[in-house]
Parts: sequence; C-alpha cells; structure tokens
Amino acid sequence: MNFLELVKKNRSYRRFQESQPVGTEDLKLMIEAARLTPSSRNIQPLKYIVCNNREMNARIFPTLAWAGYLTDWEGPKEGERPAAYIIQLLDSSITSDPSCDAGITAQTILLQSVELGYGGCIIASVKRETLAKILSIPEQFSIIQVIALGKPIEEIRIEPMQNGEYKYWRDGKSVHHVPKRGLDEIILKNFD
Repeated sequence: MNFLELVKKNRSYRRFQESQPVGTEDLKLMIEAARLTPSSRNIQPLKYIVCNNREMNARIFPTLAWAGYLTDWEGPKEGERPAAYIIQLLDSSITSDPSCDAGITAQTILLQSVELGYGGCIIASVKRETLAKILSIPEQFSIIQVIALGKPIEEIRIEPMQNGEYKYWRDGKSVHHVPKRGLDEIILKNFD
C-alpha cells in the first residue's frame, strides 16, 4: 500500500472486533514508530502507557467519550470496544508544553497500526483524574490523550464536503461518513 492509501485507510475507527487482540509486540512497534518521529527542540517529553489487558481495558473504557457529533450514540457496545489502548503522557519534568509532538506521534502510531492491520481513534475527551487514579500515574505525568486500538469493524467513507457541513454522521446501515474539504479550497495560493 502506498503512503496516500495508508492515510486514506487511517480513519477514526470507533468500533472494533474486541475479541481480536492487539499483540504486545505490535503495540511496542507502534511506540517505536512514535519514538523515531521528529520532536520539537528534540526534547522528547512524551511517555506512554500501553494496555491490552481485558480487565484493565474495561476500567479504561468508561473514562472516555466517543464521537461528540453522534449525540444518540454512547460509544461502542460490548464486543465492539477497543482491544488495546495507548495512553499518551506529558512528562512535566522535561517540559510543560508538548508543542506539536503529541499530534505527530499520535498520527504516527495510527499510521503504524493501519500498516499492521489495525485501526484506532485518538480520544482527547478523557476523565483525566479518574484515569490517572486507575492507572496509578505519578504526578509528574499528565494525560494528553488516549489512542483506542483494535481490528476495525466499521465502514468509513470519505466524501466531499457539501455547503460547509463538516460534521461526520452515520447512515441507517451504520456507515460512517466523513466530509472533507476539497484540495482547491484548502490551497490558498499556488506559486508555480
């Protein structure tokens, strides 16, 4: 698969084959890919907690909010929940500002997950204090976001944005539609 195909396949998946595990070695490979990305000032302030344990996953799940635009959906039901999580942390002993590192590494983790046959979703709506207690996270670390991972079971379609309507939605067959602005709209000028 070429890089653009990898990017197109990398969607925000919210429903998974919960019974299909994400192996520890695959999770480590995702973190390795993140570790090798550029870092602002090369200070590398991010740390990670990796979880593919069913019991702990069940404790993590209720601390997350899913798909804000889908107001009639409370998140994936049992059997469709993530098989693994990567919790992205900022080490305050290094810096108080992750700069752009959080986004770069999260996207890299997702791209690596897709290449390995998984999919995921970056979740920033997190009950941070509750999750920090569950995971016994030392005070010097703060939760930036959680990446939910697993074998996706949902169909996601990218389509052209119509009339500025940017909100994703699901149709009657649970197909997830994601409107995207056209290239001609996002390139402001082209000096060729």
